[in-house]
Formats: sequence, C-alpha cells, structure tokens
Amino acid sequence: MNEDHSKERMGSPVLALAVAVFGVLAMLVVDHGPWSKPHLQTAEMAEYPTTSAAAKAAGATVTPTAPRTQLEPIAPGPKPAQPAIPAPGAGTL
Repeated sequence: MNEDHSKERMGSPVLALAVAVFGVLAMLVVDHGPWSKPHLQTAEMAEYPTTSAAAKAAGATVTPTAPRTQLEPIAPGPKPAQPAIPAPGAGTL
C-alpha cells in the first residue's frame, strides 16, 4: 500500500517544477524581449535643457527657492571627530 501511495505523489514535484520553469521563462521573455528596449534620449534630442524650462513650456509657474545658508541644524553634543569621553591621560605631555 505504501508503494502505490508514493507513486501517486511523484507527479506533484514534477508539475511544480514545470510551472516554475515556465514562469521564469515567461518573465525572461516579457522583461527582455525586443519590445522592451530602453529609449535613450541624447542631449541633442532633448527639447528643453532644464526641468524649469520644460515646466515653463508646459504652462507651470516656477518660483525660485530662497538660498539656503545651512542645510542641517547643528546637532547638540560633541562633534563626530571629537570623542565623547576623552581617554585617561589624553592631553597631558
């Protein structure tokens, strides 16, 4: 009875493997087929040199941003190059 039961189960792994191989091949064809080539646009082909120019041509209002004097606030505490707790005897000659 055990021998018949093992023969019935042999089809499941083979079927699963066939489905997996078919899925991988289908993904390769869809992702890398001749219809999915990237369309590169060189600088000579571009109509507008900057994003701002393209936005203005589309009718958008472009407002200039104020110049930033400081990108990030100064974090409290010691600087990263400065150790938090100096080593004993450091600074003595």
